[in-house]
Amino acid sequence: MSGFDFDLFVIGGGSGGVRAARIAAGHGARVAIAEEDHFGGTCVNRGCVPKKLMVYASRYPAEIASAAAFGWQASATGFDWSTLIGNKDVEIERLNGIYRRNVEASGVTVFASRAVVTDPHTLQLADGRSVTAAHILVAVGGHPDRGHDFPGRDLAITSDDVFHLPALPRRVLIVGGGYIAVEFAGIFAGLGSETTLLYRAEHLLRGFDDELRLALEDAYRQHGITLRAQARVQRVERAGTALAVTLEDGGTVEVDTVLLCTGRRPNTTGLGLEAAGVALDEKGAVRVNEFSQSSVASIHAVGDVTNRVNLTPAAIREGQAFADTVFGGKPTPVDHAVVPTAVFSTPELGTVGLTEAAARERYPQLKVYRSSFRPMKASLSGGSERVVLKLLVDGADDDRIVGAHMLGEGAGELIQLLGVALTMRATKADFDRTLAVHPTVAEEWVTLRTAS
Repeated sequence: MSGFDFDLFVIGGGSGGVRAARIAAGHGARVAIAEEDHFGGTCVNRGCVPKKLMVYASRYPAEIASAAAFGWQASATGFDWSTLIGNKDVEIERLNGIYRRNVEASGVTVFASRAVVTDPHTLQLADGRSVTAAHILVAVGGHPDRGHDFPGRDLAITSDDVFHLPALPRRVLIVGGGYIAVEFAGIFAGLGSETTLLYRAEHLLRGFDDELRLALEDAYRQHGITLRAQARVQRVERAGTALAVTLEDGGTVEVDTVLLCTGRRPNTTGLGLEAAGVALDEKGAVRVNEFSQSSVASIHAVGDVTNRVNLTPAAIREGQAFADTVFGGKPTPVDHAVVPTAVFSTPELGTVGLTEAAARERYPQLKVYRSSFRPMKASLSGGSERVVLKLLVDGADDDRIVGAHMLGEGAGELIQLLGVALTMRATKADFDRTLAVHPTVAEEWVTLRTAS
């Protein structure tokens, strides 16, 4: 690949871009990466990591409240928002450094700069320098979409802003019904904010299993979260130090903070891709094939900027597959068919494979195994929480498991291992002959006996 400054130039220092850069360098490629912000991308800086830290914080009041039933005398008093945010910032800065050091240790040239594509093999950096590369990888992620326009929309914040709020809002309205909105609703409610969740659809979490969606709604109502379904914001106005929100149905809500969680859009604006011949979809996402190659042979894209599966592990897998394909001599398409994922609500929701509705359309002989019960911990604490498990089995294919869904504590951890089982095409018989670990919630997966 002589004649170019680099064999590979990566735009974006998030999870997908960093993985691709490191793997390509390991295959012997001359690699450069440009990142204009902090290394780690959305996940580390404004997404999964800080959000999960806040989820942990939000669960302590409930844990402390249940402690008395187990003999502990404790009380949840004196929560300090600034301490949580300060400690979160320290951890994020540590992770930023790890990401950058790992890239540099792999022999990758780092440019702390914005890079714009000027043709299929050329990029211009913010300082005016031009560099050339045999291959360009776009891994710039996405940004919050503020949703439909309405008067006063500029008074609302997005998920990017949550992690830097100066204080915990006493009353918050969260607009959106997807996993980001749902997770922040659980966080704020757990920390003590009066929380309202407003969404256009009839139910939360479109695309997830219907039974678990409804169970989570019930759990959120029990936690004191107000759910406003099939509603939209008409306008937001200042009302002293508060915000007065008028809905399209005429209803009103007064809050201290309005948080818009209405989807995300790819960061392709101003990147020069269309001028270079790269095809984008209606949302601005880069159109790619199964090898993450765009309509221009030398330009590839991975991660959220392609709007395929917008999850950090998917971006990492796509980055690895790209590097192995182009520089490792091992063509590797990415399989998005089995994607385990979790919603870090409280209670958590974990899912892998097909929903029941989708499975019934595909498999006429579908068997559904389900269980709903109070977890053992609640027997002493008196809590109202319930665990819901569901296993979907194709009765026409040796009882192969085609979907698994869980609502309850630890769902994210358990669904990861169930992802291994479904990827290996495990059957119900495989689960049935597996010994249970007692007493655990997880043993229910291997003791389900009767299909409903």
